[in-house]
Amino acid sequence: MTDIKTDYRIKIGRKVLIERLNSASDGSDAVVGQESDDTELQNILKETRVRVGTMLKMDNVSFLIGAGASYDAGGILMGRIPKDLEQGLIWEAVRNPVENGYPEWFSLFYETLLFLTDQEFDQEQLRNDEFFYHDLFKCEIEKNLEEYLSHLHTWLASMSGSVQSISLTKAGSPRTLEIGKTALQTLIKKVTHGLADLLDLPNSAKMASRGKNTKDPLIAHRKFIKKVLNRPLNLRRANLFTLNYDTLLEQGADAEGAVLVDGFVGNLRRVFRPESFNLDFYFPAQTTEGKVHRYDRALHLYKLHGSITWHKVAEGWENPYGLYSSYFQQNSHEDDVLIYPTPLKYGQTLGLPYSELFRRFGNAVAQPQSVLFVAGYGFGDEHVNAIIRQALAIPSFTLIVVDPDPKSDFVTQLQDLEDERIWLISGSELGTFANFVNKLLPDLCEEEIDSKVIRTVQALSNSAKNNGSSGGCLDGK
Repeated sequence: MTDIKTDYRIKIGRKVLIERLNSASDGSDAVVGQESDDTELQNILKETRVRVGTMLKMDNVSFLIGAGASYDAGGILMGRIPKDLEQGLIWEAVRNPVENGYPEWFSLFYETLLFLTDQEFDQEQLRNDEFFYHDLFKCEIEKNLEEYLSHLHTWLASMSGSVQSISLTKAGSPRTLEIGKTALQTLIKKVTHGLADLLDLPNSAKMASRGKNTKDPLIAHRKFIKKVLNRPLNLRRANLFTLNYDTLLEQGADAEGAVLVDGFVGNLRRVFRPESFNLDFYFPAQTTEGKVHRYDRALHLYKLHGSITWHKVAEGWENPYGLYSSYFQQNSHEDDVLIYPTPLKYGQTLGLPYSELFRRFGNAVAQPQSVLFVAGYGFGDEHVNAIIRQALAIPSFTLIVVDPDPKSDFVTQLQDLEDERIWLISGSELGTFANFVNKLLPDLCEEEIDSKVIRTVQALSNSAKNNGSSGGCLDGK
């Protein structure tokens, strides 16, 4: 079957506003569903911007940002073990050899991956240089990285107390895998720190290799922050929920002079205090009437899966949750980088701070007259999908999905609902985070100014016609 690529598609419920299927992967001519010229496209884009602007003016606006939103800035996708991560682990093992060859944690990395992917392995083969450099290292391993981390943490959690090792088996298979506690702890630390290094974005080298403009690597995130900030001041603060561990949103906010309320408070060392999410910013008016004005450059940021800037330390009176945030110490690796792996199944208990963050996510989208924009997320996390399903039970909730190539079963199910409250913006020209921000997310402040100019010009034109003049000041008076 020919794989037809979609350049752009906007679908609301069962109605397709516009669609262009441009090219096929085998080079043959694609069958075009609804072809449109540039004029029609611009009219549809203008109409869509107006609709999106209306959604932005709703009282409860939230965004859910996934890894796809960071890809253009050099980010990685979590659907498989990234080659750069594997290479980093190889060099780490080569630089720090042990007496018998490779460190135990390094062999365990491949043993666990092969065990989880049902590939055959034996211990002697794993000690062979040719195996690492020619068999596995040539291709990325087909295993979701977050799911892999989740397995590692689950196995470690099972070694409580004096238990120093576990033996894993699979039903119907004679294969067993022995895992030592020390080696597993080291492997988790190595993988987590390697992932944190890869997510120190933007990465100009990767951007250049992907054909992206490196002059302003934060341009999409800066525009996004600016446009969201331009919502009317009488509305609630917009909520930014992200599943990403990188700091692109924070950097974009810094570049735009915005304050992010992210659950951390402090000066030299910022500690996690979830009650700080309830804070807001106001400043006194110029008069003595006692009125105050709300600060207009603030947003709420919730990092649902943790961050490369989060670190775990001992709990205490000054830091009750044992969690602090510091960007400048992210590469020191002196203490644990706190990144939460995706749960293996829905219902797995989430500990603090994640339970608090997900509770606030659920509350935000469950409010009346709410809209959730989803960009760069592949709907691979069932605990996130469950909250979205629950929100769809609210009649006034609207879901806008931005995805260049939606393939998940969850999105298919959403489309099958043919619900007018569900929007799907897809295709390479509109479905990426950057293109959505540039082409469909309106700047409400600029649009308001344009609207006033148009109304003024129309009023002057009507006045000139009523006075019998053809050009106002153009007659020299």
